[in-house]
Amino acid sequence: MNGKVYLVGSGPGGLGLLTQRARQVIDQADVVLYDQLPGDDILATLPEHAEKIDCGKFGGKHTLEQEEIEDLMVAKAREGKQVVRLKGGDPFLFGRGGEELEVLREHKIPVELVPGVTSALAVPGAVGIPLTHRKYASQVTILTGHEEPGKAESGLDWENLAKNQGTLVILMGVRNIPVITQSLITHGKRPDTPVAIIERGLRQDQRVTTGTLQTIADRAKTRNVKPPAIIVIGDVVRLYREDDSDLVTL
Repeated sequence: MNGKVYLVGSGPGGLGLLTQRARQVIDQADVVLYDQLPGDDILATLPEHAEKIDCGKFGGKHTLEQEEIEDLMVAKAREGKQVVRLKGGDPFLFGRGGEELEVLREHKIPVELVPGVTSALAVPGAVGIPLTHRKYASQVTILTGHEEPGKAESGLDWENLAKNQGTLVILMGVRNIPVITQSLITHGKRPDTPVAIIERGLRQDQRVTTGTLQTIADRAKTRNVKPPAIIVIGDVVRLYREDDSDLVTL
């Protein structure tokens, strides 16, 4: 008898931005497959009765490979269990939720998506960087800074991205900051375009590093910037103020 799998987004960090539906299904779960992105505050509230399986990925080292995670979800559901696959942000925004949904459908496992507040939107706002603004940006483009290893060619159109007059938000791009910034400059984006990198957004140790396309790679290296982090590129970064660090209460 099949159980059910819930693909759950935990939001950008902290219990305050966890949705009510996410809380409900987590508390009722028989099994929780989690990674590190939900953060310690949320992981500390996982139910005692549930089997908890760490699926974390740290610096390119995977506790479990993606195929193993998918196999586990299917196996636990076939045991009749309520399975929560707990992810940071939203499962369908660079969270591999789409791939997991395909596998569950293929095996005819009942599945429910529980959307989460994505860090791509929440984290810049939390430090006072609005992604859209009448004076600065009328569009937002969200892209990955870490494509699938081994791809024959990039799926990112750097020429069009460089022409983009709106805001660029890059997830998982810390290790590729030099490549990202140089690609944009090479394809014509202004070297003095403002950039902000927000590390560990919406957590107690949140930190912001600012610069321009021309300077941010060196500044990130000097400050030893590390993932998880959000990169924001565009004129809206001019609105950042250091004293606006408490705009969101969790």
